[in-house]
Amino acid sequence: MIILGLDPSLSCTGWGVVRREGSRLTHIANGQIPTDAKAPMAQRLAALQQELTQVIAAHRPDRAAAEEVFLNKNPQSTLKLAQARGAVLAACGVAGLCVNEHSARLVKKAVVGTGAADKVQVQAMLKVLLPGAVIAGADAADALAVAIADAHLTRNL
Repeated sequence: MIILGLDPSLSCTGWGVVRREGSRLTHIANGQIPTDAKAPMAQRLAALQQELTQVIAAHRPDRAAAEEVFLNKNPQSTLKLAQARGAVLAACGVAGLCVNEHSARLVKKAVVGTGAADKVQVQAMLKVLLPGAVIAGADAADALAVAIADAHLTRNL
């Protein structure tokens, strides 16, 4: 089972691909898709969708997983996140991928053991769970955590 983890964001969407064989996880790839903050919204969303479509074509995941949407204090930020998620989910939908959604707290609990873990703790556990993986940045790390959590949480699928 190949799982694509996603950390959608308008400024920089993270992605990570892992293979699950029984209880064993193997890192395949990860990366980040930044968008040009000066570009019009439609172009930024199209870039996210197009680049993620290329990632999906290259790695051929069996399914995808993304963090559930959370509300920011700033409604504009929440709206931009929702639009980026829409572009990301559309790319998955066009590819025929089922997308599981998990809360950030559940992802942290599945990876670190506590839902209150911080980013440093999550990144430290990624080094343990995916030895030798070179991680492209914080957004890619978050996406790998989502993929790992999905592998653990949906073991029977």
